Amino acid sequence: MEAFVDALVQLLTDWGLVGLFLSALLAGSILPFSSELVMGALVAMGLEPWACVLSASLGNTLGGLTCYWLGRLGRTDWIEKYLGVRRDKVERMQRFLQGRGALMAFFAFLPFVGEAIAVALGFMRSNLWLTTLSMFAGKLARYVVMLWALQGIL
Repeated sequence: MEAFVDALVQLLTDWGLVGLFLSALLAGSILPFSSELVMGALVAMGLEPWACVLSASLGNTLGGLTCYWLGRLGRTDWIEKYLGVRRDKVERMQRFLQGRGALMAFFAFLPFVGEAIAVALGFMRSNLWLTTLSMFAGKLARYVVMLWALQGIL
């Protein structure tokens, strides 16, 4: 399995910014993947760092919106099956988000709870545009911090 992941990272790195966008889309969606590896490799190879941040942020936001749309469909059986997010976790997240609205999508970049936030916001039918902008801002901030950390390492 490790050889497969290494080969996939190499392929996505070969595709440059498009590969980074795709890796971030996968990482933001229901599939477990690390776009950080691809971004780190591309920055180390000399690609424009801010182009990498923008590509990763856009891809990761689009991936996060797949979770939002699954929640919006309201099919809890799909959410449990494909996202691995239990119904009680979504309900807890809905109670937490109640009254806070779409701005909470900013925190969709967080590990473990980010998918549940996006799904719960979809369930709650939060404003799509505000959710998207808020989610993009959070994911952009995450990749900016990651770039800052990478530049300290490189």
